[in-house]
Order: sequence, then structure tokens, then C-alpha cells
Amino acid sequence: MKRYTLLILLLLNSLGIKAQSINKIYLDEGDKTKSFYTAVYPPKSHWSGYLVLLPGFGETAESVMQETELPMLAAKSGMLVIIPNLQDGVLSFGIDKTSQETLDKILEDARSKHKLMDQRFFIGGFSMGGSTAIKYAQEAVDKPKAVFAIDAPLDFERFYNSSIRDVRLSGADNASEESLYMIDRIQKEMGGTPSVAIDAYYATSPYSFTDINQTAVKKLGNLPIRLYTEPDVNWWIKERGEDLTSMNATEASALINELRRLGNTNAELITTVNKGYRKKSKTRHPHSWSIVDNQELINWLLKIR
Repeated sequence: MKRYTLLILLLLNSLGIKAQSINKIYLDEGDKTKSFYTAVYPPKSHWSGYLVLLPGFGETAESVMQETELPMLAAKSGMLVIIPNLQDGVLSFGIDKTSQETLDKILEDARSKHKLMDQRFFIGGFSMGGSTAIKYAQEAVDKPKAVFAIDAPLDFERFYNSSIRDVRLSGADNASEESLYMIDRIQKEMGGTPSVAIDAYYATSPYSFTDINQTAVKKLGNLPIRLYTEPDVNWWIKERGEDLTSMNATEASALINELRRLGNTNAELITTVNKGYRKKSKTRHPHSWSIVDNQELINWLLKIR
């Protein structure tokens, strides 16, 4: 924890933000492992809105700030940044009913404590955090002004089937731990495989390619939305033995295409080339926070009224 605190202090100082402008707020003071949020405060008294920023699966607020300057830059621009930790901690599935209800409670707490009722509200996230953000934007009564997701899995029928395919092609003894874990986790959350519980997949996934009724897509309406992805298929083939059928870019492009065909001219797909790097490990990876131009994203959000 001391190492994370020092890191945050260095980040704050480098961006000209006072160290005391960050705080953790717990819904239950008796349990500090889950259901809390990290608040990064703007350095000025006049706020320009608040950004709910959701970590990827397994990420903490501290690890997010190791990988991206987005929270600090957003705060510097005048936005209060809220980084939630949901009911299952870093292993929260995000799009399930309980996770969404916990996120709603966190936002209610943040709005009340920080008097945010008249402030503009934005939401976004990375990977599973992006899935969570899209799902929240679809279901929330109080809609955000805009939503974004960074290389997020959206179609969990596709995610399940591509994980099954990975195990088949690799062999059970050589399959990735992620594939094996996600097969079990998705089945648990959905109540079975797609062949027996397809209605649950349609109801829960932020996007479903095979849902001809476009149930989830239509819930986004004309909401401004950005999906970021770096579709470096040759990297995935070489480094992971995966291809386009297992990449989040497939459903990101499909969702944006369907939204635009339904009339949402505020739906954007942003693809990048060779921007994906993990800062902490200093390794190339197209599935990374770094594919986003942080300042350009912030400018886009602040233009939305």
C-alpha cells in the first residue's frame, strides 16, 4: 500500500494536482475490500462534471493509475473522477444485476456526498470495465451525457464460444487460464451455456450479434458513445494464437455499425495502430489503456452538453 501511495503522490505532483485531492470512500466502513470508490478531485472549486471510470477485470484504482494518466488529466480538466470497486472486489463481473446495483449505490453515495445532482455525468472503462459502463448506460434511469469503452468484450455469447474454441484448438492441458476461467464464470453468471440460456445472454450482454431484435443496442438510443479498439490481428495470432473471431474489435465495430444504421450519428468507432503498450510491464499489448488519446477524449466529453 505504501508503494501505491507513493506512486499516486508522484503522479499527482507531475500533473500539478495536490496530493490531498484523492480519497477512498467506503459504503461499509466495516469492510474495506469491496463496495467502495476512489475519488480524484479537481484542483479548482468550479467543477465541469464527473467521470465514472471503471477498471478492467482484476484492476484496482491504483493499478489503473499505473497504466493511464486519464484519471489525473480528467481531474485536472475540472472533472471529479470516481473509480468504483464493486461487490466482488476486483473480480466483479460488472454486467450482472448485482454488480449494476452496487454501481448504482456507489453513484448515489457519490452524488449525495459531493452534491453532484446538477453536474454533467460521463461513464467509461477499460475491458470488462468498459462492458460495465455500456451496460450501465443502457439500463440507468439517469443517463450519462456520454459513454466510452476501451477494447471491451460486449457479446458474451461470442466470448463464451471463442473461449470454448481456444480450449479445443489448444487442448485442455495447454489452454489459457483466462479461457478456462471465463468458460466457468460466464456459465455461472448466465445460468448455462448459450444453447440452453440464450435469453440470459441477450438480457445481460451489452451487445449480442445473434439477437435479431437488437434489444441491448436500442437501449443506447442517440447517446454519444465511443468504442476504442486496436485490431492488431497479426499480434494476436503470433503472441496468443488467437484471431479476429476472438477479438473484442468484432463486436465493437458491429455495435457502432448497428447504432449508426438506427440513426445514432454520435456513435464512433476509434481504431488505433501500434499504440497498445502496458506501462507497468513495458510490453507491447493492443489490449491496453494506452490506445486512448487521453486529452482528446477529455476534450470530446467536455464538449457534450
